[in-house]
Amino acid sequence: MKATASSMDHSEWLAGPDLIALGGRDEANSEFRLGSREYGWHQHARAQLMCVENGLIHVETPDGSWLLPPQRAGYLPPGTPHRVRINGALSGWSVYLLPGCCGGLPPRPCVLAISPLLQALVRRAASWPPSAPRSPEQQRIAAVTLDEIRQARHEDLHLPMPSDPRLRRIAQAILADPAGQRSIEEWARIGALSGRSLRRLMRDDAGMSFSRWRQQAQLIWAMEKLAAGMSVAQASDALGYASPSNFIAMFRRAMGATPAQYLSLARK
Repeated sequence: MKATASSMDHSEWLAGPDLIALGGRDEANSEFRLGSREYGWHQHARAQLMCVENGLIHVETPDGSWLLPPQRAGYLPPGTPHRVRINGALSGWSVYLLPGCCGGLPPRPCVLAISPLLQALVRRAASWPPSAPRSPEQQRIAAVTLDEIRQARHEDLHLPMPSDPRLRRIAQAILADPAGQRSIEEWARIGALSGRSLRRLMRDDAGMSFSRWRQQAQLIWAMEKLAAGMSVAQASDALGYASPSNFIAMFRRAMGATPAQYLSLARK
């Protein structure tokens, strides 16, 4: 996310401190601006770790999509092309890391669980003037923050984009209409494949079954719609579930919480 014209773009500043943390809010002068908005394709010289305390962030890269509900952070290595869609996020933060600090950090974009300690460390770092030299005490806090990021648990909120052109056509059709009620044979015909070939190729290419890939796409769609105000019953009906309870069971398996519990956190 780019800086405003009146401020330095710390995501590109390679001569500054190892770690720069910025609080995010829905204000025009906020470098990490939240609210509900979209940021087109861009990339940063520094690595980025972003988190919202409410609402939802959807990050897309050439290799797939990542979903960031509250208290999860998205990690992007330096130079990763990405675009971002934000829904109803009023507060959060972003951390920018020099490329030389990224040893031991994931080589690819991912979603990380946020521990209370990491949350507290980032909030402390966000209180420092971004461009000021770091004191020895601040340098030690920054070093512990990096340790916490390295040790953070990875969350399975990734939707990998297949590389096979036939699978990509099918995947793009699903993303354009996640609630579409086609059979697997009908989806397969979009890529000029049989249903059997679609199942086999998707597992080999994306590392998951076709049914799971489609369910992940539907989950991302549902979470964005729920964050925007759609009811659980409406989301369940749109996705073709026999009843809201079936949808709630799927959501709980994927997120470890019911839609109501998720929305309670997302709207705080």
